[in-house]
Amino acid sequence: MGVMAAGPNEAQPGSKYDRLIVAAKGVPSVSTIVVHPCDESSLRGAIESAEAGIIKALLVGPAARIRDTAAKHNVDIAGYEIVDTPPTEAAAAAKGVELIHEGRGEVLMKGSLHTDELMRSVTAKVGGLRTDRRISHVFVMDVPAYTETVFVTDAAINIFPDLDAKRDIIQNAVDLYNEAGFGTTPRVAILSAVETVTSKIPSTIEAAALCKMADRKQITGALLDGPLAFDNAIDLEAARIKGIRSEVAGRAQILVVPDLESGNMLAKNLAYFAKADGAGIVLGARVPVVLTSRADSARSRMASAAVACLYADARRRRAPIAAA
Repeated sequence: MGVMAAGPNEAQPGSKYDRLIVAAKGVPSVSTIVVHPCDESSLRGAIESAEAGIIKALLVGPAARIRDTAAKHNVDIAGYEIVDTPPTEAAAAAKGVELIHEGRGEVLMKGSLHTDELMRSVTAKVGGLRTDRRISHVFVMDVPAYTETVFVTDAAINIFPDLDAKRDIIQNAVDLYNEAGFGTTPRVAILSAVETVTSKIPSTIEAAALCKMADRKQITGALLDGPLAFDNAIDLEAARIKGIRSEVAGRAQILVVPDLESGNMLAKNLAYFAKADGAGIVLGARVPVVLTSRADSARSRMASAAVACLYADARRRRAPIAAA
């Protein structure tokens, strides 16, 4: 049985997410704009992360609905600032982005609004949070049966990324890995259906090109290999049987998928078959954006906040050097 076999879903002492949350508690909390926290899970997740000392939460959205949600579900929001907005998701998203521009927050966190609504404001050409880097999403997954914390990218933002977009998707994930305390020089597997380059499967050609781009320092800070099929990316025995000799094969830490459909299926397979927890974060914008799902556990929500906190803290500590 491969290392991705299903394992227990219970939180275990010393689990990867527990260590992540402990690390986030060890750095100064980051100011976080929580957009439209108008249901129990999003509001409670933000407040629990704040109470744990991971974030400083500023609640943005229709104040009456936020207070009603808190009262209905017994969530104590006394002492938390609420920035009132008109009762639409679009208004809350726009205000959240505006507050980032005003320097009120280092992280943006999705509440109960639709992801498309929040990302529309984030990616707006005028007034948005774009940078010169392509915006992409990373699932930070704690798979019980796998030794490493696994990144899956991009499974939520870019539907059919081209070669240039994939370069940015990889660099975003590598920067997160290196700067948020996961380690250094991560092993990046560029996934396809097979491990050989063939014109019949375009993703294999792009994988080979991306590896050459890394050789030419167009992607930095990581070891890349691809194309790799999923089994020989994460299982040493599978890689050995296929005769693949690589520093990445069999023990990848970042899994780069060909497109959003395959990435979404992979992440959900890990969540439901392998009982993995998945923290979600959007990179490439002016600030990290925490994306959570209504199906996320409280632990996953806190882990998402922890990832964003660790990354924002690294950016904060790097800023004086960059400005010098």
